[in-house]
Amino acid sequence: MQKLSLNQSLQQRLSPQQIQFIKLLQIPTAELDQRIEEELEVNPALEEGMDLDDRTKDEYDDDYDDNDEYGDFDEFDSYNDRIDVSQYLNSDDYAGYKMASDGWNGDDDRDVLPVIAQSTLAESLVQQLGYIKLDERQRAIGMQLIGSVEEDGYIRRPLRSICNDLAFTQNIYTTEEEVETILRKVQTFEPAGVAARDLRECLLLQLDRKDDDDISVTSAIKILDDYFDEFTKKHYEKIQRRLDVDDETIKQAIRVITRLNPKPGSMESGDSAAAYLTPDFLVTNHNGKLDVILNSKNAPELRISRSFAEMLDTYDKSDKNNNKHIKETVSFVKQKLDAAKWFIDAIKQRQQTLLKTMKAIVEYQYDFFLEGDESHLKPMILKDIANRIEMDISTVSRVANSKAVQTDFGIYPLKYFFSEGIATDTGEDASSREVKNILKELIENEPKNAPLSDDKLEKLLNKRGYNIARRTVAKYREQLNIPVARLRKQL
Repeated sequence: MQKLSLNQSLQQRLSPQQIQFIKLLQIPTAELDQRIEEELEVNPALEEGMDLDDRTKDEYDDDYDDNDEYGDFDEFDSYNDRIDVSQYLNSDDYAGYKMASDGWNGDDDRDVLPVIAQSTLAESLVQQLGYIKLDERQRAIGMQLIGSVEEDGYIRRPLRSICNDLAFTQNIYTTEEEVETILRKVQTFEPAGVAARDLRECLLLQLDRKDDDDISVTSAIKILDDYFDEFTKKHYEKIQRRLDVDDETIKQAIRVITRLNPKPGSMESGDSAAAYLTPDFLVTNHNGKLDVILNSKNAPELRISRSFAEMLDTYDKSDKNNNKHIKETVSFVKQKLDAAKWFIDAIKQRQQTLLKTMKAIVEYQYDFFLEGDESHLKPMILKDIANRIEMDISTVSRVANSKAVQTDFGIYPLKYFFSEGIATDTGEDASSREVKNILKELIENEPKNAPLSDDKLEKLLNKRGYNIARRTVAKYREQLNIPVARLRKQL
């Protein structure tokens, strides 16, 4: 039996104005121009340039309450005073401008960067497949193999699975031997090493294209053929004894192997997005006083179109006798005027939030911005800045993401200044970045034939006064993309 029940719930939702501010806050300076151009195209009530009319400036250049994270987005009251719009709008016929949003959803947060037009790895392989003489059946097998090539250039699917795919999808019944025959042809394509099934085969395919008369190349091929496991573990002394070669020959052979490309597809299919680092802030030192300046591109000059705003006055003088066309026009004009004001408000609030956050970061890391010495960086997390500017941590995170600052010592991403703290013997906290720099220095100066283990690195750091555990040493080493001691060993 069905029963009726009444539930009361409380939900928090972002308004279209808040969503617009969030979206503008998180995009970097390099993309702000594009976002403004898009808004100018869709909203005729918005124009570029500064409005010199004092009356207009008084109406729109309102001050904002710094404690309000999203600013004050009031309705467009100045134009409501000129004309009673309510007499034209019927809530039954029109949802009204308040119900109109900018269609925000999570997918809109994806960065859109300019890309360079070039062929992908798959397109390049298909083109090369057309250069060799194959019948229709062989070409279908070749296309299936190319479709199985992953982004890094490897084919990791078993040949048996590829045979099954051909049978089920194209009604082509074949054997692993026939597929492997076509695979050998595909493996001759560029880039060298493509379509390999594992790292060993990839490296051997590249060595096959080198000079066979070179003893270092022949030794390298023999190492990969017979002693690949020893090579991956860097047991070079064992390999040298079994090959019965001198020190110089084994060094040359190892050098040949390490110069090969372990990911042949990465150069072809890698991200071709042309990214440019544009600083959002400029920090300058004037006789010991630090000045924080917002990039001028973050402060575009936008205004409400006067001619568009005056359209309301024009329709005020027109026939108001339930003219549906006038009602639709008034609704459209008012919606665009409010959208333009919201956008200008969001831009201004963006400027204030960016400056407020950056000034707090400079105050916190004042010693670093004075001299540029990384050892002066203090441990700092998002919460530290959020507490200083009295805003939410998510707001600070959006400011720090994809933003950069230009200093007298170079351009730094804002994320560079955020790091956790490590306790020292003196009772103070040291920045994890400082510890990473010392760890990197220790590894760079270690004996190449006897690299330092994580345990030894831990003891050396403890001697310098940093209370750090071995697992933390391992974590920092991995963050620095430094392999374990066994893999750092050199002859």
